[in-house]
Amino acid sequence: MSIKENIELLKQDVKRVCEGCNRDSKDIIIVAVTKTVNIQGMKEAIECGLTDIGENRVQEMMDKIESFDESVNWHMIGHLQRNKVKYIIDKVNLIHSLDGVKLADEIQRQSIKHNKMTDVLIEVNIGDEDTKFGIKPDEITSFARTIAGYSNIRLRGLMTVAPFETEPEKVRPLMKMMHQKYIELKLLNLENTLIDTLSMGMSNDYRIALEEGATMIRVGSLIFGERS
Repeated sequence: MSIKENIELLKQDVKRVCEGCNRDSKDIIIVAVTKTVNIQGMKEAIECGLTDIGENRVQEMMDKIESFDESVNWHMIGHLQRNKVKYIIDKVNLIHSLDGVKLADEIQRQSIKHNKMTDVLIEVNIGDEDTKFGIKPDEITSFARTIAGYSNIRLRGLMTVAPFETEPEKVRPLMKMMHQKYIELKLLNLENTLIDTLSMGMSNDYRIALEEGATMIRVGSLIFGERS
């Protein structure tokens, strides 16, 4: 299967799942995860309408970004170290992995320096896994209140990486809980926030994520094939 065929199948499937749960697939953003994908493969995906690109590593994003014009929306979806913020702050459209006050301090500092409002998602470790970053679900409200106090950071919502399961149905309760936390965050009506994004679901579990309210899914292997 070509990248183009994979994207067509993915879009059809997203539409089918959305119709099954009374949602409009036009409201769903598909972020193409391009870790280790070459420029040609990325350009192919963009030509098929996937202009939201997700990178896990700062250096890889930096190496690739100059090959594309401003029509591409860049998402930092991997763990972000404080000392790397300065390299991407003026290039990234959305940071998915805000997981602490020290990182927020640095994003704020660099955003002021570049006279920019930086959009972020709070990363939540929904499965309480030792191997994953993110805050605990019960810390969302207090952390969100803190982030709302930064002048140059705009909180847009939540992101999670659910535990990998060979049977994706097993993560449904966690995704349901994540959506509930998203609704609670919305209802806080915090100043300086625009809560419209729940980034949840990847190649193996995006259908469950869509059924449970994700507004953004991050898909790599289903588009570009398996990567080592």
